Parts: sequence; C-alpha cells; structure tokens
Amino acid sequence: MALSRGRARTAPAAVPSACFLLLLVLLLTSSSLPSAPGRDGDSSTSTAPVSGAVLGVTTSSSSSGKGQGNDCAELQSIDGGAARCAYLRAHSPCSPAGYVDYLRLFYCGFAGAPAAACAALALWLAVLFYMLGDTASEYFCASLEGLSAALRLPPAVAGVTLLSLGNGAPDVFASVVSFAAGDGGGVGLSSALGGALFVSTVVAGAVAFAVGARGGVVVEWRGFVRDLCFLLLALCYLLAVLVNGAVTVWVAVSFVSLYVGYVVIVWTSHCCAEQGKPPAAGLAAPLLLDEEDYGDDVPSLPSHSKTQSAASGAAPRGRAWLHCIARALCMPLYLPRRLTIPDITAHRWSRPYAVASAALAPVLLAFTWTSQRHHLVSSSHRQHSLPVLLGGAILGLLLAALAAATTDAGSPPHGRKRRVPWLAAGFLMSVLWAYTLARELVALLVAMGYVAGIKPSVLGVTVLAWGDSLGDLVSNVAMAVHGGPGGAQTAVSGCYAGPLFNTVVGLGLSLALAAGAQHPAPFVVPAGAAAYEAVGFLGAALAWALFVVPVRGMRIDRVYGVGLLAIYLCFFAVRVFEALGLWT
Repeated sequence: MALSRGRARTAPAAVPSACFLLLLVLLLTSSSLPSAPGRDGDSSTSTAPVSGAVLGVTTSSSSSGKGQGNDCAELQSIDGGAARCAYLRAHSPCSPAGYVDYLRLFYCGFAGAPAAACAALALWLAVLFYMLGDTASEYFCASLEGLSAALRLPPAVAGVTLLSLGNGAPDVFASVVSFAAGDGGGVGLSSALGGALFVSTVVAGAVAFAVGARGGVVVEWRGFVRDLCFLLLALCYLLAVLVNGAVTVWVAVSFVSLYVGYVVIVWTSHCCAEQGKPPAAGLAAPLLLDEEDYGDDVPSLPSHSKTQSAASGAAPRGRAWLHCIARALCMPLYLPRRLTIPDITAHRWSRPYAVASAALAPVLLAFTWTSQRHHLVSSSHRQHSLPVLLGGAILGLLLAALAAATTDAGSPPHGRKRRVPWLAAGFLMSVLWAYTLARELVALLVAMGYVAGIKPSVLGVTVLAWGDSLGDLVSNVAMAVHGGPGGAQTAVSGCYAGPLFNTVVGLGLSLALAAGAQHPAPFVVPAGAAAYEAVGFLGAALAWALFVVPVRGMRIDRVYGVGLLAIYLCFFAVRVFEALGLWT
C-alpha cells in the first residue's frame, strides 16, 4: 500500500520536475539567440546570453536596496525591448528582487524571443508553486505536527494554531515576503484577501456541491457561527486599517491578538463541551501518531529503500521503467530540500539523508544570511562573508558527526529529548525554504505584471491566490466526499478557519514587521481598488453564509454553494473588466 501511494505521488510530482527540465532546455537553447544591441550600437554593452544574464542577475538582485521605490514607472515608459534592456543594465533593479532579476532576464537574456521568455517564466512559475506547496505540506506540516505531539498540545488548540499554520504556510510566507520585498506589500495584501475570498467562496461552494449530491449535511451551528463572526470581525478591523491608510506597530499587534482571542474561545468552548462526555474520535486522536503506529499505509516521497526496489523489480518491466523515469525526474526538485531539511518521519527516515541534512543545513543558513546582507554593505562584504560560510561548514561537520553517532540506520530517533531538536531543525529549515521560494514567487509575479502591463496587485488577488489555495480546494473537497458527516463538518470549518488565520496572522504579522521597520513613523498601507473590492465581496460572501445556512436549518447544500460561486464570479468579472479598461 505504501508503495502504491508512493507511485501515485511520484506521477504528479514528475510534472513540475519535467517543467523544470524543459525550462533548463529553454535557457540553454536561447543562448544561441542573436543578442540585442546595446545603447548607441556599442557592442561592448550588448546583451549577454541567458546563462550570463542569470549569473549576473544574482549579484545585481542582491544589491537591490536602491531603485525599488519607483515601481518601474520609468521602465514602462520606455518603448522597445532593447531600450528597456539597456535601462535595466544601467540601473538598479526596480522590482522586488529574488535571486534572479526577472525583468533583466526577460528583456536581456531572451532578447528577440519574447515567446520563449514567456514560456520560461510560466514554467518557472509552475515549479515555484509546486515547490512552495510541497515544502509546506511534506516538511513544514510534518515538523509542526511532530512538535505538537512532542509538546503535548490539546487537539483543539493544536488544530487552530500549528495545524492552521501548516495549512496556511504558503499564504503567510507570501504575505510576509511581499511586505519585506520592496513593493510596499501590495502583492501580499491582495494575495491574502484574494486567497481568503477564493477559499470562502469557491472552495466552500465546491464542498457544498460535493455534499449536496448526497442531499446535503447539517453542520454544528455554534462552531459555524463562531468562525464566520470572527472572520467578519477581522475583516471589519482590516477595513478600518485600509481606510485609515496607515498602521502602527501596536495597531498591527492588536490585529494579531484577535486570533489569540479566537484560540482562547475555541479552547474554552471545546473544554466546556467535552466535560462529562466521552471525547469524539476525531478530536481525541493525536495530531501525529508515533512512528510505531503508522504501519504501511502512509504517503511516501521518492526514496531508494530496499523494499521499494524489490517491489519495483516484481512489477512488470515497462511499469517499473516508467516509475524509475518518474523518480529520476523528481530528483532535481526533491534532492536539494531532502539534503538540507532534517526529517525524522518514519516513512521517509534515512540515516544518510539525516547526516547529510545535519551537515548541509548550517551551510545553507550561512549562505542565505550572507546573500541577504550583501546589499547592506560595500564590496568588502565578500571578505566578511567567507568566515560566516566557513563557520557554517565547520558547524555542519560537527553536527553531522553527532548525528552519525546518535542515530540508528533502521529507525528515527526515539524519545522526546532526542526528537525535539530534529523537529525544531526541520521546522527552521522548512521555514527557510518556504521563505526563499515565496520570495522568488512574489518577485516573479511582480515582474510578470510589469511585462504584461498588469498591476502586480491584480496578479496577487488572482494567480497567487489561486495557486496558494488549490491545496485547500483538493483537500477540503476530498474530506467532504470521503469523510462522512464529520469530514463535511471539518471541511466547512476549514473554509473559514483557514482564511481567518491567513488574514489575521498572515497580514497582521506582515503589517507588524513592516511597521516595526519604520517605527516610530507609521507604515503606509498599500490600499488599492483590488483590496477594497476583495474586502467587499468577502463581506458579501460571509453575509450570504450567515443568512442562508441558518435559514435552511444549518444545512450545507447546493443553494448555499450557488450563492458563493455567484459572488466570486461577480468579483472575477469586475477584475477582468478593470484589467481590460472597461471598468474604471
């Protein structure tokens, strides 16, 4: 069973890996494209091939402390790809920069081949979406659930804290990165609101249609009304912040405190409801079973275990070859994270991988630290970064030796004291990977907006919101279909508890960090039309749910779902009309 699930998982994972390989082919073949002339026909400033552009971009992107405040308005006023390339080569990056300056890559690296450039950016966008979601689900959530079990948190508290953080990790990281990247937070604000609107309308509507096919399901009114009222309260608070136009540290912290109050109420109501009653099976079950209790029925990432190899040999030769090819395609995206994120889950345990992650994780941390601080100092920074990298390498060797001496080849570490350091390290490295991937994703979306002439906030409220919410759509609908009445109740709750966490904690934390960086001056909130429209349509969706569900006896059915889908279609139509200039 574990093998079959591993193979089922390998197939979809091979798709983004194939996109990554196709992207490499595009980058290599485009090196033979004719270069665009530089300014005044000077061949010395002619555009380098793509590979050179990418290598050169890393340095200039890291030094992007200057020039990010002009929103690329001057670049967009220039006509012609060659002229824009010359401008980008002569000025600091004007868009939020990751490790690649995507505007320079588009106009200089792919000069004369806009179709290939668009294909490359689209493929890289798909790869980033997959890696961000997969990192959050496979590593981040596993670490959170392990910490929850090790810290012995009550299930109700763990569900609205660690579990919500795991499910909303991509949205939270994208929001935090956007506010810290230099675009003023417009993409983060729009993506958080767009994701909340998508989940509470499209995902909730899909759940309603899934259970409506069986006649609908009656949900518990107390939890349903509680989640909707808290989300509505958070929306009103955020609307007041948007209208005011600025936010201080204390206002942002008080916004985050709304979720603290929500957790307290959930915990209190759960304890009061369970007094004198046998605990429900779904709430009594621990978030993470001990590894001995897993058995074989667990999901599996591609691995090189002997059991899997033997079973693959017993399979038909053609199917085994296809499986091997799919696993090989997954390796470019799988290995870098597997070698740097400590992972002690039973079905993925491997002592060589554990030792390698202990050795390489400090090196990756040191590299990320030096690359992030590169723009804060002069060129002498390279001399100061060498000791940091050497220190990371030495620390990695010491940790690798310790890991090799204290772990067994056959099973992961046992005991709370031995497990918590591994879980904490896995949590830290998965956060680092998710933050880096979200940073690249935001930078790519902003650059694509400038290339296409679309406001980045519009891409945030649509493309980024859709990408981050697809996991909610699949998991909630599957839970509603296969989980019975209890699964439907959980799926409906997730359609509102998840957006509540992403809105309050994701945006609240982002606003607090942004306001803290400008303290004592307030932080100016990037409140555009897209944000107000998302707030308005989200409020309409919540009002519809609060009206129609109690009226129909707390039954979730197609009437409830049709209204939610109609609200989102109206919102999407407004965004399309505005993008086409038909609505101003």
